[in-house]
Amino acid sequence: MNPEYKDQLPSLNRIEGQVKGIKKMIEDRRYCVDILTQLKAVKAAVHKVEQSVLKSHMQHCLVHAVESNKENDIQKKIDELMQLLSKRI
Repeated sequence: MNPEYKDQLPSLNRIEGQVKGIKKMIEDRRYCVDILTQLKAVKAAVHKVEQSVLKSHMQHCLVHAVESNKENDIQKKIDELMQLLSKRI
């Protein structure tokens, strides 16, 4: 059972608009600091969505695995999270 992430769509649509705006800023050769400011805003918005999805995953998928009392399922979810959190991107 996967959680629903429809609530994230407005944020992702806003981020998409911001990225298009940054592209236009670059095409228009806008001032570097203005572009960097917008890039930081996008980065913060993506981080906020990421945190929300992670929280939802832990509240639903991880809790569901724990409630199943299946050690293999629990360990799989923990391993997935550990692998994800250890990635350097």
